[in-house]
Amino acid sequence: MCLAVPGKILSIEGNVGEVDFMGTRRRVRLDLVDAQVGDWVIVHVGSAIEVIDETSARESIKLFEEILSK
Repeated sequence: MCLAVPGKILSIEGNVGEVDFMGTRRRVRLDLVDAQVGDWVIVHVGSAIEVIDETSARESIKLFEEILSK
């Protein structure tokens, strides 16, 4: 099973962004997307694979939170 997790880009340096995943910050490769600071991205295995809108990101986060609370 593969997971792709939504996160918000906080900063970008070169092709690497610092992304917030529900309070956890990680460095993520941005080579595959055209993203800016403040964008929401889906991340798989350390690389952003798609830019998504905030509504979709928050819906996904809500589902992750529900799963993790059980």
